[in-house]
Amino acid sequence: MKLLTTAALAALAAALAAPASAEVQQYSVIFGGKNVGHLNADVQGQRTTIDYDFKNNGRGPTMKETITLDAGGLPTAWDISGATTFGSKVEEHFAKKGTTATWADSTGKGSAAAKAPAVYVAQSGSPWSTGLYARAILKAGGTTLPALPGGTLKLTKGETLSVDGKGGPLQVTRYDLSGIETTPDTILMDANGEMFASVSPRFVIVRAGYEGEAERLKTLAAQWSTDRFVHIQKKVAHRYDVPVRIRNVRVFDPKTQALTGPVSVIVSGNRIAAVEPLDEPATKGEVTIDGAGGTLVAGMYEMHAHTGQEGALLNLIAGVTTMRDMGNDNAVLAQLIARIDDGTIAGPRIVRAGFVEGKSPYSANNGILVNSEQEAVDAVRWYAARDFWSIKSYNSMNPAWIPAMVKEAHRLGLKVQGHVPAFATADQMVEDGFDELTHINQFMLQWVIKPTEDTRTLFRLKALKRLPALDLNSERVQHSINLVAEKRIPMDVTLGIHENLLLNRDGQVPKGAVDYITHLPIGTQRGLKQAWIDTSAPGDDAAYRGAYDKIVQTIRMLNDKGVMIVPGTDTGGSFTYHRELELYQTVGMTAPQILKRATWDMAHYLGQDQQLGSIEKGKLADFFLVPGDPTKDLKAIKSIAMVVKDGVFYYPAEVYPEFGIEPFAAAPKVSEPGQSAR
Repeated sequence: MKLLTTAALAALAAALAAPASAEVQQYSVIFGGKNVGHLNADVQGQRTTIDYDFKNNGRGPTMKETITLDAGGLPTAWDISGATTFGSKVEEHFAKKGTTATWADSTGKGSAAAKAPAVYVAQSGSPWSTGLYARAILKAGGTTLPALPGGTLKLTKGETLSVDGKGGPLQVTRYDLSGIETTPDTILMDANGEMFASVSPRFVIVRAGYEGEAERLKTLAAQWSTDRFVHIQKKVAHRYDVPVRIRNVRVFDPKTQALTGPVSVIVSGNRIAAVEPLDEPATKGEVTIDGAGGTLVAGMYEMHAHTGQEGALLNLIAGVTTMRDMGNDNAVLAQLIARIDDGTIAGPRIVRAGFVEGKSPYSANNGILVNSEQEAVDAVRWYAARDFWSIKSYNSMNPAWIPAMVKEAHRLGLKVQGHVPAFATADQMVEDGFDELTHINQFMLQWVIKPTEDTRTLFRLKALKRLPALDLNSERVQHSINLVAEKRIPMDVTLGIHENLLLNRDGQVPKGAVDYITHLPIGTQRGLKQAWIDTSAPGDDAAYRGAYDKIVQTIRMLNDKGVMIVPGTDTGGSFTYHRELELYQTVGMTAPQILKRATWDMAHYLGQDQQLGSIEKGKLADFFLVPGDPTKDLKAIKSIAMVVKDGVFYYPAEVYPEFGIEPFAAAPKVSEPGQSAR
């Protein structure tokens, strides 16, 4: 990547300065190789109207935008309406008159006196807006531009590519735009400065007629992302070729659910070489790290991930050294694991669940899609041959195929878990052999919906507002709870995602984000203060809040009966993983119990407890350091000073700035042989 040269800036600025003609720019949204929606921009001089809509897995945004630009390509008016992925309503407005800019979005109203040119960054703008920001920066003749409501946008130029489609061959250039979220947005622009595509490793929005380039562009986006994380890894991964003595720490022991007295933990290579009394003398040539009386906890397990490179690194420095991926592009995931395992990039150890989905208009475009019982069984065999840990079934699966899938999976040594297929019940899945249930709403819906109601759409979320009227002590409810308790079926409840879904309201800082929101980039902060669902209908606000209370009560009943609550998020983990654990205190678990569940219990559940899950001599060196005592205050796990994974040392204070995040704790003092502490 490189900054723009003066000549390149002049040439592109000249093209951008040409009078804009009327045209409709049409784009296709490609996810999993399937066209799932559109983005159409009707450009009439300085005024553009946008229609953006896609649906994957039965959900996605629907947005209408009207934008008016000045001669410099900066918005003077921007109106956005529609609905977000989970259905919350959007009404966003921006206007600039003279030097005064005003706006209103889900976070509330704001204004600024623009003394210098600044570009408004829309909270709910479509990906077309990235091209708008890039053109504005280029027209300004530089590589950066102040942003409203805050921050600075930076544009970095990459390589030029040749693409081909119905419109003929084109030369398009890659640009990365940073300063809004934790990851730069990547777009391709043509010679006229118009957006050709918005690309990411997961999906592509590409100019109509060039859909055949989508897979190639997704692959390139994955490589560009990898290049970024390879660079970060070289900067932040500390590999010491001598023993490392971490002095003056207390160790969380999952067997006693308590801390040891002050000790030293010695790491040699990728193993814990010893846990020694604090007064044990160091040997010659060691690296010494001052633990300053803090606590070492074994690496935690995020059990509901959909892993990418950014999530892998952010989870790692949040103390998650193992994650279970619950559905992904299988080829992309295989490459990610290979890069992590060989140390090219950083990330947790990854345990894979093989995603199997039935074909329907609402299919999630992930893993393997099947259209018959035999194809479902064949998918199980494919995953078993590639050393997956389990099979995850999904919403569009024909429930009649589940017994055959379960039989084959168990024969081959795999577990089966997942969503409850549409028009089936959680009880039915348990009776058919599910080894684990996924999401608490998937378990509870059977008590409040009719057999004919379709859970392949957002209905599976909206129907939760029926929960407040439910009697949890009724025979029907107790039958289901007793069934999973008697059969010892673990449940991946993902409580945190339900808190966000049911309790987040526009303009309010979510309870789960209060400890970290101010550390994040401005765009991420605004996104966190946006509701997930529409609560505008009379009674809906109270109904959704009541639904969350019923969910917490249900999980408490399950926990009281000995059902193992599996800690997973489905929201990316990292900060939300910390919140997931914190919420378990509301269902009756203590901080020491939660730490044990997140470490040793999950290592045992996945068959890894001989190597992981506790800090003991001979085990793999996977653990993290916090200044406080998380057995007394679980929030201590949010301020991590050091993470060790497979004997490689990471200091979050060095990593977070790469994402525009303010660190939560200083790095410990490190003394290398022949050097003073740093």
